[in-house]
Amino acid sequence: MFETFEGQAWSDPALEPDRRVALLLAELTLEEKVGQLGSRWLGNDMQDEDTPPDADALNVAPMQDVFAASGTVPLETAAAQGMGHLTRIYGSRPVSPEEGAAELVRQQRIVVANSRLRIPAIVHEECLTGLTSYGATVYPAPLAWAATFDPELVERVGSAIGRDLAALGVHQGLAPVMDVVRDYRWGRVEETMGEDPYLVATTGAAYVRGVEGAGVIATLKHFAGYSASRGARNHGPVSMGRRELLDVVLPPFEHAIRLGGVGSVMNSYSDVDGVPAGADPWLLTEILRDAWHFDGTVVSDYWSVPFLATMHRVAADFADAGVLALQAGIDVELPDTLGFGPTLVEAVRDGRLDEAVVDRAAARILRQKVRLGLLDDGWTPEGSVAGAAAVELDSTANRALAREVAERSVVLLDPGTALPLLGDDRPAALSRVAVVGPTAADPRTFMGCYAFPNHVLPRYPGLGLGLDVPTALDALRAELPGVDVVHETGCEVTGSERGGFAAAVDAARGSDLCLAFVGDLAGLFGYGSSGEGCDADDLNLPGVQAELLAALLDTGTPVVVVVVSGRPYALGDFADRAAGLVQAFMPGEEAGAAIAGVLSGRTVPTGKLPVQIPRTPGGQPGTYLQPPLGTEDAGISSLHAAPLFPFGFGRSYTTFALSDPEVSAAEVPTDGELTLGVRVTNTGPRAGAEVVQLYLRDVVAPVALPTRRLIGYARVELRPGEQADVRFTVHTDRTAFTGRDLTRVVEPGELELLVGTSAGDLPGRATVHLTGPVRTVGHDRVLLTPVDVRPVDVRPVGRD
Repeated sequence: MFETFEGQAWSDPALEPDRRVALLLAELTLEEKVGQLGSRWLGNDMQDEDTPPDADALNVAPMQDVFAASGTVPLETAAAQGMGHLTRIYGSRPVSPEEGAAELVRQQRIVVANSRLRIPAIVHEECLTGLTSYGATVYPAPLAWAATFDPELVERVGSAIGRDLAALGVHQGLAPVMDVVRDYRWGRVEETMGEDPYLVATTGAAYVRGVEGAGVIATLKHFAGYSASRGARNHGPVSMGRRELLDVVLPPFEHAIRLGGVGSVMNSYSDVDGVPAGADPWLLTEILRDAWHFDGTVVSDYWSVPFLATMHRVAADFADAGVLALQAGIDVELPDTLGFGPTLVEAVRDGRLDEAVVDRAAARILRQKVRLGLLDDGWTPEGSVAGAAAVELDSTANRALAREVAERSVVLLDPGTALPLLGDDRPAALSRVAVVGPTAADPRTFMGCYAFPNHVLPRYPGLGLGLDVPTALDALRAELPGVDVVHETGCEVTGSERGGFAAAVDAARGSDLCLAFVGDLAGLFGYGSSGEGCDADDLNLPGVQAELLAALLDTGTPVVVVVVSGRPYALGDFADRAAGLVQAFMPGEEAGAAIAGVLSGRTVPTGKLPVQIPRTPGGQPGTYLQPPLGTEDAGISSLHAAPLFPFGFGRSYTTFALSDPEVSAAEVPTDGELTLGVRVTNTGPRAGAEVVQLYLRDVVAPVALPTRRLIGYARVELRPGEQADVRFTVHTDRTAFTGRDLTRVVEPGELELLVGTSAGDLPGRATVHLTGPVRTVGHDRVLLTPVDVRPVDVRPVGRD
């Protein structure tokens, strides 16, 4: 039987957490305190136990010293003085919930048996698109969450994922990714929530509230600047001034800490202006702790501590790297202990490291263990997984939620002449439809790189997906009864093989309509066209897919282009010739039916673009957050910056109209607030949803600011003829920016509030003057723009 903590004062839940931590910390030796800062990964998914890692094959040769050092220490040895975290017990190999729970108990028993005070470890897993475990629901990727413009829905996703994690005895999930997209070529665009800080902030904070509400710690990634690397190269250096960092990159993290209640933050791999995030006390302590008052833990991204020596070369060796990272503010080293081990004890003993720095980190992780109940008298390893046997990882409720998110995330770029496929207004019934392209019949293309089928199962090809994932082809055959649906792949996602072109062209030529499915297959470190380490040279469709599309369009058969991808691709060569354009950002296991429903017209599309669709493959910089010189075609360059489809754009099968905006006051003090109201009407024949978007433009400022930036939005669902009044409450804090002296201020002057349905369609304008003194604002400023949506009582025509 497990021996409890009975008789230990620090195990009493009635005591204040800080008091319990202080009592326990006082009992620990230096070695035991250092033990709390480490982790252990048994079953590292980068290698098999009997096969050494092939660094060249993984395109990660600079990491080979780290891989060689990882995974060589038995858990009993690693836990000799205690253990902070256990890494990915469910997510490293295809195991059932029962098998994973048994292994969790086994590992926890080893940890507590080798800890003098029997302190268990925190168990963490990846959970970016759902729990990364065999047979678990694969929800749409975060870029698809953002396309819904629906934080309440995303919070429900977080809650569902959190409940599954908690039932399995998992304490911490390594999500969400709060990076703001700055270059679409970056492989991890699919993991983000888009290119706008406010959309990322509100969507990410909602996910955090869901996970944390289930009793599981969420983890913000990657703090900070990772998504802005030069040339969009993974782990690449970041050339960014502090103004851009403070105004674009950091606000989503700050928002999720204050308004999401997140418990953990993970550092970025990259350096910003030469300073690696993992060794930056300004970022990890001065900003995160001193300015934002964050009281959770900072965990290292996997191997980012030893990378300070092997990749950044700001440390002489792993021991030196551990000292630098700990001093900067990292509390826990993941996924294995290479820099935070016994060498930290030696550094304290020889005077290179103050023991108070060790105490600081140990106290933070012990406080987290107190809050999780791991140090309560009566806790047992078996009790922590009591719900594992009953958990259904891909439950009916999970699938229904995944379907809802997928349906709301699909973006109709252009209905053209062919969409919707079914309906009374169609000129002729379809008798034969060709479904062509590499994403039409491969369900893996629906999933992100951190979904278990793409992340781990490629090493186990005989196991399939572990899930029922109908393809788009399957779904269309069910969606179009009586229609002869023929299929040809045409080509693979990547590669140069064109042998399937002829059959695909013949299928299209012999059909009434061609549905061309193109896009991505996610993978890791070059084993995919999207995902971690799968960066792109340009924004052409991968492989020879663009050539396939051109050949299909040349047949004369109407072609609807459906892009299923993890990043936006340049579609300028096809937009004018296509009979319809649809964008889906890796919409998960229920994608097939969701996409088919939008194509047929059964589902009225409501998704909006969280990233722009570029016109040309070299259209960089691509995001809409640019100052005038970055956005306006003023004859200063032979290149044109305008996108094909702007941020926030999305069409529908119904129509909406917005009234002119009304503001509560034309003049507002710099410490005041105003309201802006607009009426939205469904003027079309079908029920649908419009996303009303509010943007800000500072007319004259001391620094070059974006020509417009999103400060509020509201998703409004209306039946035909219905109206709703949308009211935004805008505090002047929402107009703040970082000035030349790196102080965030609200300044008097003229502002424009722009209302519309995308960053490129803002017909509603109101001018407001801020009056009074310049005002400095800090972490306590207003971060949110509250919105109130009220239906208008409209009597049907001809009724009393």
